[in-house]
Amino acid sequence: MRTIFKISIFLLLCFSANSLQAQEQPAEFDQHFTHVVYFWLKNPDSVQDRKDFLVSLEKFLENSEYAKTKFIGKPAGTPREVVDGSFTFSLILTFPSAEIQDLYQKEPAHLKFIEESEHLWEKVVVYDSLPATSEEE
Repeated sequence: MRTIFKISIFLLLCFSANSLQAQEQPAEFDQHFTHVVYFWLKNPDSVQDRKDFLVSLEKFLENSEYAKTKFIGKPAGTPREVVDGSFTFSLILTFPSAEIQDLYQKEPAHLKFIEESEHLWEKVVVYDSLPATSEEE
């Protein structure tokens, strides 16, 4: 009986360690094309509006065929003059190319998200970026 208990504890520790290790692995960041979106909700203090927006955004990201890196953020509250924390939510997506990002713009999941959520925001700002190197400049 003691042997079974020891084996069970050993297996539990092994599975726990593997699970933690898998969780700690960062997602690979695709550096080919970055799409950064900032959203200002009309009613940023509305718990229901924030929830509705996030549910729609999360559903969209689960169904996106094209986005690789997927990050939903909120202002970090870092009080520095150069930091603009006026937005309600941010979205950072990466794509293997500008052409794939163009496909993403027309995909049904993205269009559905816009249809479901555009009534919640008053402003959206998008920054698209390609890699830059000192050799190009």
